[in-house]
Amino acid sequence: MLELSILGFLAEEPLHGYELKERIKALTGHVRPVSDGALYPAITRLTTAGLLDQHTEPGASAAPRRILALTAKGREELLARLRDPKQTEITDHVRFNTVLAFLRHLPDRHEQAAVLRRRLDFLETPASFFYDSGKPVRAEESDDLFRQGMLRVARATGEAERAWLREAVELLDRQE
Repeated sequence: MLELSILGFLAEEPLHGYELKERIKALTGHVRPVSDGALYPAITRLTTAGLLDQHTEPGASAAPRRILALTAKGREELLARLRDPKQTEITDHVRFNTVLAFLRHLPDRHEQAAVLRRRLDFLETPASFFYDSGKPVRAEESDDLFRQGMLRVARATGEAERAWLREAVELLDRQE
């Protein structure tokens, strides 16, 4: 997810490390904060792999800044990751939002729709936070007020997301 965020934000414009960190933090929020100890090694890995380029520019009022930019190879890597997200990037809500944030960079509408269909297929599989004898527990079946709340909010969120995914897939399929 971190590498996808780095590639995605740098596909939009070159950035220095602090700007990149702030954008990633805004995208993932308090749920999955990014530390320097994770960000800078990821940048080094991507640079070593030839996916990022870096150069130094004078700072406005401070030391020179290291500016990061996506290479052609980096753009191809971003597109490959968007075409075929890992299963956890489909099933995990925060990770899927990261994919969604950059899916517009994938130029083929049918490939975009295929990613959305994978998420929709996942969301249409009956699931719950809680199970009774292997069967998902619904909000109405729980006598715990707090679990009812969790289940009701999850159901409403899931219904809204599934409705949007269906609309988006239909729109992408109509655009030839």
